[in-house]
Amino acid sequence: MLTSVDRLLFVRGVPIFKELRDDFLVRLASVMDELSFPSNHTIFTEGQEGRSLYILVSGVVRIHIGDTEITKLPQGACFGEMSLFDAEPRSASVTTCEPCECLMLTQQQLYDAIDETPGIAINIIRLLSRRTRELNQKVNKQDP
Repeated sequence: MLTSVDRLLFVRGVPIFKELRDDFLVRLASVMDELSFPSNHTIFTEGQEGRSLYILVSGVVRIHIGDTEITKLPQGACFGEMSLFDAEPRSASVTTCEPCECLMLTQQQLYDAIDETPGIAINIIRLLSRRTRELNQKVNKQDP
């Protein structure tokens, strides 16, 4: 379990939150749920409804569609952010590669953050754009 200070320091280092003031970060970090998952645990499944974003505090997760691995994400990475905005089912599954600790941010908590600091929305758009570009590059390399 993270202390309040550890939680604040960790959240402050996550790129999508870099625009937030410390006083808001303290509130945001304090409302996030801390979750632990064993190795080879599916956090969520493609097609599942989702209204939360996860921040990987420790461990590595695998993003996959069926048996096809899309990527692996290390400590400090976010995942699950797409469903917060489009209210569509999860586009991929996420499974732990080792024991993992995560912080979870709900849709309402995120919307409150965006109301206070609109710049966080820009950071999330950048994250989504970067992931789309990486996926496009990966698909282009597979084409003959």
